[in-house]
Amino acid sequence: MPCVAPDFSHESAALAAGALRVVGVDEVGRGPLAGPVTACAVRLQPGRIPDGLRDSKMLTAARREALCAQIMAMAEVSIAHASVEEIDALNILRASHLAMERAVAGLQADHALIDGNFVPRSLGCQAIAIIKGDMLCLSIAAASIVAKVARDRIMVDLAQQHPGYGWESNAGYPTKAHLAALQNLGVTAWHRRSFKPVHNILYQANSVTR
Repeated sequence: MPCVAPDFSHESAALAAGALRVVGVDEVGRGPLAGPVTACAVRLQPGRIPDGLRDSKMLTAARREALCAQIMAMAEVSIAHASVEEIDALNILRASHLAMERAVAGLQADHALIDGNFVPRSLGCQAIAIIKGDMLCLSIAAASIVAKVARDRIMVDLAQQHPGYGWESNAGYPTKAHLAALQNLGVTAWHRRSFKPVHNILYQANSVTR
């Protein structure tokens, strides 16, 4: 089945209904065991939309980097995060919504197109959730690309500070090598203690020291 390219129809509908500042919103980083969750809001201008926008997962790293640079140059962009501490305190879903709320606030949007099933509760503007929005909506696709690039860069930087976990390639996701490193090297300050693999290792360590 051929891939359906995202379009500008959701943005056009919101603008036609009276919205002035329409943004697409996506997040990345719910699944990793380490690092923040990152969200991005993007306001595209008709006539200034980079060619080739797609769900970030369908693009190579090099293509994401190139498109990210174009999006940053041609659109209004807001990137925000929720920290490891916030993830552990709130839960990952609420923390990802908090990052989205921060990203939207950065652009003072009055209408947001949110990737997924749910609209964050404290968004501060009108919004709709679009399932598979990163495949259907150009603004969300752009947000998915920038969020992915921004978070990957954070994890590459953290990998230099904490070598051995493979964050420069696994972005903190629970790969076999990352899980082995957790066992061998232990838990860092950047690991999410509320996530089961990390929690279990800490529990084992506490049991041994008692």
